[in-house]
Amino acid sequence: MTDSIRAAVNKRADQARELLIDLIRIQSPSGSEAEAVVYCHTKFAEIGCESTLAPIGNEIKEDPEYSHPVEPVSYDGRANLLALRKGAGGGRSVILQTHVDTVPAGDWPEAFTPRQEGSLVYGRGACDAKGHIAGIWLALAALEDLGVSLNGDIQAQIVVEEEFGGNGALALIRQGHRADAALICESSELHIHPANRGAIWFRIEIEGVATHMGRKHEGISAIDLSYKVIQALYEYEKRIIADSKDYPGFEKYANPVQVNIGMLHSGEWPSMVAARSVIEGGIGFLPNRSMDRVKNEVKEVIENIDDPWLREHYKLSFPRLHNDSYETDYRHPAVLALQQACRSSGLNSEVLGWNVSCDARLYAKIGGMPTFVFGAGSILDAHARDEKIDFRDIVKASEAVVRFLTDWCA
Repeated sequence: MTDSIRAAVNKRADQARELLIDLIRIQSPSGSEAEAVVYCHTKFAEIGCESTLAPIGNEIKEDPEYSHPVEPVSYDGRANLLALRKGAGGGRSVILQTHVDTVPAGDWPEAFTPRQEGSLVYGRGACDAKGHIAGIWLALAALEDLGVSLNGDIQAQIVVEEEFGGNGALALIRQGHRADAALICESSELHIHPANRGAIWFRIEIEGVATHMGRKHEGISAIDLSYKVIQALYEYEKRIIADSKDYPGFEKYANPVQVNIGMLHSGEWPSMVAARSVIEGGIGFLPNRSMDRVKNEVKEVIENIDDPWLREHYKLSFPRLHNDSYETDYRHPAVLALQQACRSSGLNSEVLGWNVSCDARLYAKIGGMPTFVFGAGSILDAHARDEKIDFRDIVKASEAVVRFLTDWCA
């Protein structure tokens, strides 16, 4: 079986590469993925999958886990893709998931004109994450060619709006799609990540009392209050750094957690005491903290500042990015099965935490599924000018996934 799996994957590799090239040409920034989804619908149907579109209703915007884009979007006529390879019954099931949306081209005029240099494929989405669509397709095509009968269902999910925070994945989970394990395909450098860090953005609005500079002593400066809050948040950062030191699975990262002040807006005139201030920033945290705990701790940090006025005149909210941390047991049978599949494919894949946040946390936290991340490419290339992926690594990843499927779903 070992040689036949590798041969089956290699046989379809050129087709998978063309699929990736075609997908890069189809512009699909978050919110405009329809053409790319339909293209994938056709391609997965061609390899024997029950390929269906799963519409997303606008009611998803009322979900407490929904991530609100900067500009509101509509879901009219929009859908995720489900590609099912039905098992004979009685076996363990799995979800293979990745996303079709990309970030915009930015300052890269040739972003949607794919370029090939040897085994490297360049273009927006090459590694984040259209290369993984090609990889999933390649694995399922090879499995179809092998004629292997498996007992467990395999469901490929090609979702929209990962870049907005995971709204496509959230919709599928709310629609009831579950499996015995979820493999999220992202650029992990062929390592296996059963845990991800969390990331949440905060907004703090502070009210002061405006006066003319000449009567400064009668006013209350929102800027001065902001300084107190920022200093307190940086003290909180020291605490979470200490709490997270050498957390299992994340030891290799020099600075896995942080508090960042990204924006500060205040004041209207140089000779006026500032009446209002808005602080916005983010917090990265490991699985030793939940998102709810972080929210409560930020509130406590502000409440514990020795300033009675401040405690009565601030508003804390978390209106946008809210990605929880998650952790699946590193010794879970599905994780071990993938690790063994990687070894059998000649890969030296480590099992460790990932200092990145992606859709995986939704499958773990909301879907309640054992979840792990694996895929070709480096996250350092994601969103970059000259984004690229080495297609040889996609082929290696697909071989490992086929071996995993023939074990897990047998």
